[in-house]
Amino acid sequence: MSRIAAIVAAAGMGTRMGLGTPKQFLELGGVPILVFTLRRLATSSLLTEFWVASPEEHVETLRESLAGEALGRPVRVVAGGETRQESVGRALRAISDEAELVLVHDAVRPLVTREMIERVVAEARACGAAIVGVPAIDTVKEVKRASLPEDAALITATVPRERIVLAQTPQAFSTPLLREAFARAEQDGLVASDEAALVERLGRTVHVVLGSERNLKITRPADMALARFYLDQERRRD
Repeated sequence: MSRIAAIVAAAGMGTRMGLGTPKQFLELGGVPILVFTLRRLATSSLLTEFWVASPEEHVETLRESLAGEALGRPVRVVAGGETRQESVGRALRAISDEAELVLVHDAVRPLVTREMIERVVAEARACGAAIVGVPAIDTVKEVKRASLPEDAALITATVPRERIVLAQTPQAFSTPLLREAFARAEQDGLVASDEAALVERLGRTVHVVLGSERNLKITRPADMALARFYLDQERRRD
């Protein structure tokens, strides 16, 4: 069986939540969001190992707490960096070259499904790079920011929404390709908001498979309420 390493980006401080606790440690379904997310990822037998990029001050505590989770595969915790890219890069460097693919997922996208994971893995196996995404439903405007943050932005173009996809995670890549993308970014001093952007810079095509609006990223307090609502709906269906 081929090895697929899953990196869980969990080193953010969650300042937009307005709380003293990093958002990945807030509770959803009676456990920290990070644990909830790992359990969801573990529903796919395709993933053979987990690498959690954590805030440095939480590394030892996380190692101890995750050791008690019956996830059915190794879970390793590494200290993250100042940016998401640095955090994912540190985990990537620790992964063995024997891993066929690397899957990257946000710790605070807890409602990922096995079907999403397996779709993106299948596509990455076929083409080398794939992400989960959803079509834009609102009209999309390209804008130019005014000089002050509180000033209104100026519309410069209307972008046809059929050309727009809202990127989510998981994102999956062949291991050599992702390593090359990170090495090039480091060489060029580039910081991107997701792994796909780094791969795109190499001139490689990244495919998109369908995600879900329920695969939300918990960023603001309202997102927690929505995640709890979606989770309650799931449990009622079950």
